[in-house]
Amino acid sequence: MLRLDILTLFPGIFSGFLGESIPRIAQEKGSVEVRLHNIRDWSLNKHAKTDDRPFGGGPGMVMTCQPLVDAVEALRREPGPAGRLIFLTPEGRPFRQPVAEELAGEERIILVCGRYEGFDERIFDILQPERLSVGDFVLSGGEVAAMAVADAVIRLLPDVLGCSGSAPADSFSSGILDHPHYTQPPEYRGLAVPDVLRGGNHALIDAWRREKALERTRRYRPDLLPE
Repeated sequence: MLRLDILTLFPGIFSGFLGESIPRIAQEKGSVEVRLHNIRDWSLNKHAKTDDRPFGGGPGMVMTCQPLVDAVEALRREPGPAGRLIFLTPEGRPFRQPVAEELAGEERIILVCGRYEGFDERIFDILQPERLSVGDFVLSGGEVAAMAVADAVIRLLPDVLGCSGSAPADSFSSGILDHPHYTQPPEYRGLAVPDVLRGGNHALIDAWRREKALERTRRYRPDLLPE
């Protein structure tokens, strides 16, 4: 079972995500245990403050060292593995499917969600975390990024998906996009399901799917293919 700890200033954001679909099923099956932690609980400030103005001036606020460092160190003192400590931050390495597959093999992951203008750099100096980014764009905080990472990892855990072959066939798992999919009815608004998918010849179906996956990758994500 994977233990997933999430450190955030806004734990309520995760209630809907964790209570629905695959994350809910994974928890019910005992494949993952998710624990939410409010960073403010470790603040020594009487107002539970966790941010302050940046030295040198500039806009916004910066997350302070004490609450976050104390929170992570407290979690790592708990029984069991210390876990992979991951900060969701724009300067992190890109989060891709191979990273999700790697993390799915861990016993414990600690995800830290940033806010405001980011973290006091000394937090990184002290804790030495890994850094992950879900894309070259700016979010209001790391919570959405943490949900993306959590979902990508949780669905890869054993016995979570209804069909064991679903995850390996997903886009990016083989390095290219997934092939097109069709279901009932056989024809809709003049558009028919390709005959090969209805013929029952699985060798031909596999070849067609591979060809279409490559065709789709060349069209929409040529950067995934070797030059």
